[in-house]
Amino acid sequence: MKHLLDWLDVDEASWTQCIQDALLHGLDRQKDAGLHKGKSVALVFFNDSLRTRVSMELAAGSLGAQPVTVTPGSGSWGFSWEKGKPMNGTEAEHIQEAVGVLSRYADAIGVRLFASGTDLQADMTDARLRQFTSYSDVPVLNLESASRHPCQALADAAVLTNHFGGRPQTKKLVLSWTYHPKALPMAVPHSTLLMASRLGMDVTLARPQGFELDPVVMDSARRAAAAHGGSIRETDDLAAAADGAQIIYAKSWGASLRYSDPDGESIRRDSQRNWRITSQLMSATNDAHFMHCLPVRRGVVVDDEVIDGPRTLHLDQAEYRLHAQKAILNWLWDQPSMTSSGT
Repeated sequence: MKHLLDWLDVDEASWTQCIQDALLHGLDRQKDAGLHKGKSVALVFFNDSLRTRVSMELAAGSLGAQPVTVTPGSGSWGFSWEKGKPMNGTEAEHIQEAVGVLSRYADAIGVRLFASGTDLQADMTDARLRQFTSYSDVPVLNLESASRHPCQALADAAVLTNHFGGRPQTKKLVLSWTYHPKALPMAVPHSTLLMASRLGMDVTLARPQGFELDPVVMDSARRAAAAHGGSIRETDDLAAAADGAQIIYAKSWGASLRYSDPDGESIRRDSQRNWRITSQLMSATNDAHFMHCLPVRRGVVVDDEVIDGPRTLHLDQAEYRLHAQKAILNWLWDQPSMTSSGT
């Protein structure tokens, strides 16, 4: 069964194919129109969404497939996850039956399921998302989980490939932690780090002490960078990281301390409010462009002067979410039309 939970599970040829397919969809929005007529995809959103929901619904419709969106607990039954215990609570349906039903209705299932913030091991291994794959008879697509966001990663890979004229290798990207009033998941920074390392970029992870990413992800990123001619380094000095950077990719995430000491994590995070992308910081770069997956808090994560300036790619990233979703659906349904249609 072909699933997309993490691009690390996908071979190099398919990864490259999907980037190129997304780029082709960016050049021609009508490419592959109606290709998957008669298909359907169930989109299960446990969390709020703008770009992911809209881009998936539009991508599926453009390809001729029928999307249907499910929001558990709001318009559909709440789901129970545990087995071996009587369901005496408020949840009316077990996830095993829910996924079993959806996989008999639809040709793929997309799932958006954020981190619990309470079980580090379960979140880093995407335990709940993997329950979908164990119960599903059709491909499962990760629409952002506790630990990964492959849809965003593909869109960003296409944007960077396009931005650097097809040669992002050895270009300097800084993945910068920024302050946020909430302890956000690590899915986007994990996927961004892995994506950029697989493109062979020279990546600097800038974050305060205590906000390290998952060590398993760091090891995977280092191996990918070495295999593709890039590099990975870490620093807690944002100003030093910005020197010579060509891309500043800002993202907030919570410290792993949140799992054992939420109040302590909040205090530590609040002490780092100065980690913000400013005009002064950008002026120290090599004419870097600003990137962010959105939504972004102006004046907290980034100054208006930066995000409203001419050197930003955040709306390109948002646009390429649509093109990336089409490429992903083509790949999931074994339709590499970029090589067969000639368009």
